[in-house]
Amino acid sequence: MRVVIADDHRLVLDGIRRALEDDGGFEIVGETQTGTQVLPLVSKTNPDLVLLDVRMPHMDGLACLDEIKRRHPDVKVVMLSASASQDLIEAALRRGAAAYVVKTVNPDDLPATLRQALEGNIHTAVAGEETERAGGKAIGLTERELTILGALAKGLSNDEIAKEFWVAPQTVKFHLTNIYRKLGVKNRTEATRLAYQHGLVESPIFADE
Repeated sequence: MRVVIADDHRLVLDGIRRALEDDGGFEIVGETQTGTQVLPLVSKTNPDLVLLDVRMPHMDGLACLDEIKRRHPDVKVVMLSASASQDLIEAALRRGAAAYVVKTVNPDDLPATLRQALEGNIHTAVAGEETERAGGKAIGLTERELTILGALAKGLSNDEIAKEFWVAPQTVKFHLTNIYRKLGVKNRTEATRLAYQHGLVESPIFADE
């Protein structure tokens, strides 16, 4: 997968490049730290995907997104941001972004997140501080899986989880399959019980049973 990365912070650029190169399924064909260089890079390199920071000097990410979708409609654009503002997420998706990834996402999860975005199975990847629990890490759950598990414990259906996290229902099923496998359980009831036992959820619906 040919990728152009645009972010005004060199540290972020280096981190993204390392995560994608370590995966082995991505080729970084261009990098830039300024918005005005994004379109020339896209025209020159013809990437499959552009990872685009929302806040860019000289030309912000949303403006770049508009121009990329107008001039190169087949190129997928995934927005990157430190902000989890719902208004900003909705604006990016409405203007044609394939996905919106918040920079708190685990770098190890980035390649899989991008693949899901290109397949149309995920729209927003947000990792909150509340998901970074030692117990979950010890079990082997990712931040995203812990977030899904927390929603599961609240009694939300797959469709409700999908709407809450702006992802497709099949993406929720994908995560639940991984969660069940890692926890060694067969269904959501067993997953919630185990999550309670390990202190991964605060108010499980089965706590009194």
